[in-house]
Amino acid sequence: MRWPENAAVAVNFCIAYEEGAERSVVDGDLRGESLGPGREPKPGHRDLAVESIYEYGSRAGIWRIAELLDEYSLPATLFAPAVALEKNPEVCQWVTERGHDICAHGWRWTDPAELTQDQERERIKLAVESIERTCGRRPVGWRSRTGPSLDTRRLLVEEGGFIYDSDAYNDDLPYFAEVGAREHLVVPYTLTYTEGRLVQPMGFTSPFDFWETCRRGLDELRREGQRGFPKMMSIGIHPRHTGQAGRMAGMRDFVEYALGAGDVLFSTREAIARHWIRERPTAEAPRQATIFGGER
Repeated sequence: MRWPENAAVAVNFCIAYEEGAERSVVDGDLRGESLGPGREPKPGHRDLAVESIYEYGSRAGIWRIAELLDEYSLPATLFAPAVALEKNPEVCQWVTERGHDICAHGWRWTDPAELTQDQERERIKLAVESIERTCGRRPVGWRSRTGPSLDTRRLLVEEGGFIYDSDAYNDDLPYFAEVGAREHLVVPYTLTYTEGRLVQPMGFTSPFDFWETCRRGLDELRREGQRGFPKMMSIGIHPRHTGQAGRMAGMRDFVEYALGAGDVLFSTREAIARHWIRERPTAEAPRQATIFGGER
């Protein structure tokens, strides 16, 4: 199996565009989102500070990211709940015009564990219909908030229009899973290259700490890819976090470094999934590493 252009690594920017679909008392939830550890929202009370943090992502952050991607003509994937797109038609227009893709992140940004099986099935249906209406085509990928329920993957396969999900963290490459009598592609995600740690205690204090981790990861994946079996790298960014002016410089440096490498392919998640299905690797990636003349 080879990536297009014989690239060693396929990089996918995953933009977690959740703003507008988060938990909110205004939208009928018992409580809103948390500002972080030690600041839990009170049930039934609005927290205007937290609401404005999310609003930053849709007012300013997404457009900084959009301008950078446009500048370098890079594709990306939006992990987007349907309601977030409904509330921001300008984002839908940008996605459509630039050829980005949508990996459905729920109808609203809801933990599947909080839903019954029938509720989850209905939310999947609502998400598909909504995204098809706002963006002009249905999503073919899915990623749950926090993680899937025991029913999620089966419900996605039953729905019939999803070619992959990203509800796993267990590999650097896509793989096929059996769901009943059906074969289903999993395109794993990662928390290692996700900048949510920029706003968590004991996380990164400089954007360059995070992007240096991404750069080092890309270097190692390129070395592995150059040995004969290509790799994939998912990088998760949030408009309300990375979209801050002081954090964009790190992303720009990474983009320029990756483009200068010569063997890195930027891709949408859908394109990665369809390529993997079309090419169907005939052997697993090599798992042995030579150390001091021996094998591990």
